[in-house]
Amino acid sequence: MSVQKFFGADGVSLERVVINGPQGSSAEVYLYGATVTSWKCAGKERLFVSKLAKLDGSKPVRGGIPLVFPQFGPGDLPQHGFARTRNWTLVYAEEHGQGVVVNLQLKDNEDTRASKWPYKFDLLYTIDLTATTLSTIIKYENVDSQPFSFTSLMHTYLRVPDIASTTVTGLKDVVYADKIKGGSDLVEERDAVTVNANEDRVYVDVPGIVKVNCGNESIAIRRFNFKDIVLWNPWAEKAAEMSDFADDEYPQMICVEAGTVASKITLNPGQTISCGQILTCEDSSSRI
Repeated sequence: MSVQKFFGADGVSLERVVINGPQGSSAEVYLYGATVTSWKCAGKERLFVSKLAKLDGSKPVRGGIPLVFPQFGPGDLPQHGFARTRNWTLVYAEEHGQGVVVNLQLKDNEDTRASKWPYKFDLLYTIDLTATTLSTIIKYENVDSQPFSFTSLMHTYLRVPDIASTTVTGLKDVVYADKIKGGSDLVEERDAVTVNANEDRVYVDVPGIVKVNCGNESIAIRRFNFKDIVLWNPWAEKAAEMSDFADDEYPQMICVEAGTVASKITLNPGQTISCGQILTCEDSSSRI
């Protein structure tokens, strides 16, 4: 097991950390946005990154696990806030009994304090890799003298063999908002949710584990202090509008995003909260 830091020697490529875990598992995270861009479990890549994604810092990475903070979606700040377009600091990396853990940190600076969300904060992002799991948890701390509120989400792009045969379970009877068709108090009636068009849904107060299944592949998503799940696939029409997403890539991915976005998290001065997710390979090839 090991952790290696690679510098952008060509003056364009961004710094990244490569984590080599037990039994062939691995992960890769860019310090720009603290974006995890690769997670391999049982010899398979589990995250989707577009072949047109910009990895030069010119825009957020299209794929992997971009971090949304302190604003989900559009608003006073740029889309999805500023955490995914800031350079984070590598604090430490170490091995433990079951794998490897890496900590990254983001603090407020002059630019963030000059934004329309001007508060002082400290984010500590822990990425923990084992043979079959990837844990991504953020500790949010208010180091300001006044309370602040925010929304946050892990915009996880999962790679799937074929979206046509992919299902998402664990959402039955959950209330959701459909951002494409409209409606905010809809109830999911399906045991297994399928995607066959442009989908953008916010499932609110999801009670338990959500799983993404395709053939013999399955990823379980366990949330920690995140209330909601966002389900997104651009399909052909939306894909054609994005310069950093190829027109033919939408069948290879699905976003199942853990976060708290339908309501806000409020922290008083000195208060902290830790939120995140644990992704687990549960397909037959990962059983050891």
